[in-house]
Amino acid sequence: MKHPLLTLDHLACGYQGQAVVHNLDLHLQAGEIGCLLGASGCGKTTTLRAIAGFEAVHEGEIRLADELISKAGYTLAPEKRRVGMVFQDYALFPHLTVAENVAFGIRQHPRQAQVVDDMLALVNLAGVGNRYPHELSGGQQQRVALARALAPEPQLLLLDEPFSNLDVELRRRLSQEVRDILKSRGTSAILVTHDQEEAFSVSDKVGVFQKGRLEQWDTPYNLYHRPQTPFVASFIGQGFFVRGVVQDAGSVHTELGELRGEHGYAGIRGSAVDVLLRPDNFVHAPDSPTRACVTSKRFQGAATLYQLQLGSGKQVEALLPSHLACEPGQHIGIRLRTDHLVLFAAA
Repeated sequence: MKHPLLTLDHLACGYQGQAVVHNLDLHLQAGEIGCLLGASGCGKTTTLRAIAGFEAVHEGEIRLADELISKAGYTLAPEKRRVGMVFQDYALFPHLTVAENVAFGIRQHPRQAQVVDDMLALVNLAGVGNRYPHELSGGQQQRVALARALAPEPQLLLLDEPFSNLDVELRRRLSQEVRDILKSRGTSAILVTHDQEEAFSVSDKVGVFQKGRLEQWDTPYNLYHRPQTPFVASFIGQGFFVRGVVQDAGSVHTELGELRGEHGYAGIRGSAVDVLLRPDNFVHAPDSPTRACVTSKRFQGAATLYQLQLGSGKQVEALLPSHLACEPGQHIGIRLRTDHLVLFAAA
């Protein structure tokens, strides 16, 4: 069986003796890009810093290429880990040129100049080696930071919210460029972000954190379509729940009607369940007997996100085509479009 490149086994870590991350298990295969996703303070950056060697491990261990690099009472120095780091603020040396920044970690390399040229070409910055960081745009500075981190050929690259200082469009474009660069080199990486779209577009595996615990480590597809916990279900993709009652193996009765589809929940007939729905499950249907009252709306261009109140008073969200132009206070007909039901035992 192929050993993972990175293994976090029953990991607990934190600051000043206080655990922030608890009982964390995670495996990353060589060539994979992983992402730690969650709200501020959930433990994702603490985990990244422990992998880098900046924070001590309280319990469990970290292995890189099957070498023990951290455990309670032992921390291999960061510079001995063959781990590259791209920081949120880029951390470029302002008094060094672009080329000198990229060369910083390979000063003893026999082909230093060629490696620097290759790295700058890789990140589409050929010809700017003599400039200084302050002469570059934010996106260009980020590329320099990436080139500097890749130059020593690390076994693992760590990226701490690397696109958070960029505007939305540049952030989207650069995140895809970074994925393409890492994949072209077969570089394994762990990214930290709180942006779901960024996590899904860049990563092969995503770990959802809540209060220092890893709720699920999985592909973006499985996190969206097969969440393992109610928290992941509600956190990913603007999910929310409606109460239902199991009718048979493929049917659940809700106030929105009878929902049918495949699901893995083995609830007995008559048991109460919480059914996961997302805004894109809703369809505007003027002739539907199921009505909802528009309480607010947010225009998003091609679609409008509506806040709807059902007959029971339950609030839900629906993403509908923007040309409908429904107004607050208006009652509209809706129906659901579902083929795969995600159910949890009623809380």
